[in-house]
Formats: sequence, structure tokens, C-alpha cells
Amino acid sequence: MKGLASLSIATLALSSSLALAQPKVMRIIVPYAPGGPIDVTARLMAERVKDSLGPVIIENRPGGGGNIGADVIAKAAPDGLTVGIAAVATHAINPWLYSRMPYNAATDFAPITQMLRVPNVLVMNADTAKRLNINSLADLIQYAKANPAKLNYASGGNGSAGHLAGEMFKAQAGIFAVHIPYNGGNPAQLALLSGQVDFNFDNLATASSNIKAGKLKALAVTTASRSPVLPEVPAVAETLKGFSIDTWWGLVAPAATPKEVITKLNHAFVAALNSPEAKTRFATLMAEPVANTPEQFGAFMKAELAKYEKVVKASGAKVD
Repeated sequence: MKGLASLSIATLALSSSLALAQPKVMRIIVPYAPGGPIDVTARLMAERVKDSLGPVIIENRPGGGGNIGADVIAKAAPDGLTVGIAAVATHAINPWLYSRMPYNAATDFAPITQMLRVPNVLVMNADTAKRLNINSLADLIQYAKANPAKLNYASGGNGSAGHLAGEMFKAQAGIFAVHIPYNGGNPAQLALLSGQVDFNFDNLATASSNIKAGKLKALAVTTASRSPVLPEVPAVAETLKGFSIDTWWGLVAPAATPKEVITKLNHAFVAALNSPEAKTRFATLMAEPVANTPEQFGAFMKAELAKYEKVVKASGAKVD
């Protein structure tokens, strides 16, 4: 009996030591469904950082325009084992679009690094552009001023990135065009291709094939400078100074995560973002890597939150 007891104690001790020896698993919370560009890049990063940070799993928590997943990040233990994606929607647009938010975008998160940005592009139906003799952004603005309310533009819905880009463009250009919201980006693009609408602000990755096929005419990209993916197309800012609006996402942790942990995570993910393999994969998504410091990413998100407050309020868009 004594021997059995000793064996049991030894087995328990061995089990405990093995459990302690098991590497802790980090999780990256993605507030969107699997398969999209944000999910794809998160999975790529998980694979690239496993040698320095240990095993990493992806946990998709879609819903609420990204708010559900972002809230999971905000309320997780600040132990460095839970990080997640902060996107332009969850951390700049939604706080002004939703009347009730489960988290505070400005105070509930510790920035780690921005990851990527994807340019948007102002495109016209090619036949419409030819018929109206519009060959540049300046031509579009001139036509709109000479023909008030004759132009319209599509978006994927009220409060979508395309809608807000359109409202920002109208305000800075001093023009008026009718906004026609559709139920998603694909129906909006189909409406543009069929000539039901005149222009829209589309994701470059989505619009590129139709631009190359000559079905859509690219007038300008919406990033602050020209995109290396489409260098021949000018930036809106070359005509309207200071115009900048694009799709971006990065990594954040719960706000109370220790600074030394944030520094370790930053170094690991920045190295992964700068790897040749990652850059090659990003290029297929027409995404530009943006690896920066926690302080730089934090300042960027603060500026984006302030920018979209004005844009969303001016648009009058509300989800609830």
C-alpha cells in the first residue's frame, strides 16, 4: 500500500512538472470571419513569430462590425498571451457610428505595432468617364461643380469606408454627389460596372482586375502618397491637400499589459512584418506593411479616431 501511495505521489509530481513545462499558447483575436485579408495576415504573423514567442493560435470573433472581437481583446488578462487586431473600423469609425460601444477605443488597449494598410482607389465606370470626358480627378471635380447633383456614387452601406471616403471627398472638393448605399462592397462594385452609378471608392485589391481590364478608370488612390502597387495613379492629396483615408489594421493588447511585454511583442511582430516572405505575401493582397513602434501606432490611432469623428458626424451615418 505504501509503495502504491509513493507511486501515486511520484506520478502526480511528474504530471505537474510536465504541465509546467508545456509552453504557454498565445492567441491573436481576429474580430472578423476567417478567410478575409485581415485573417490571412494574422495567420501569416502567427506562423512567423512562433520561433520567438512560442505557439500562437488564431481565434476569430466576428460580429457587431468588429466590436465583439475587439471587446474580447479589451477584457482579456493583460499577461501578454492575448493580443488582437485593431482595425480602422473597430478603433476609428465604430466609436462614432454606434451609439453604444462595449469598449473605449482610446483607453482600453495598448498598441503594439501597425501591420498593414491597403489603399482605396477612386474609380469611375470607364464608359461613363469617356462619355463625360473625365480623365483626371480635377476633371471630375470640375464636372461636378458645373453639374450639381448630376453625379452619384456607390458604397457598401451607410458608415462604410467607401461612404465616408465619399463624404470626405465631397467636403474637401466642395462638390455634391448623391450617395447610393448598397448591401456590401460587391453589389456596389457591380452597380458601378453596369453603369448604374458614376464612381465609388473601392478597395484597390478588389478593383485592380477591373482597372487592368479597362472596365474601371482609376482617378486617384486615397493614401497620402501614391501606392507602389499602382504608381501611375496620383493620390487624391495631390489635388486636395491633406486628403488621406485608407484601410489599416495592427496589433493591440489589453491596456494594462506591462510595457516590457509590449516591447517584446513589438520586436517579434516587427521582425515578422519585415521578413521577405511576409512582404511577398502582402504584395499579393496589394497591402503595404507598416511596422512601427507602439508609440507611433498609438499616435496614429489617436489621430485616426479624431479624424473619423468629424467625417462620421458630417455624414450623419448611424448604425443603431
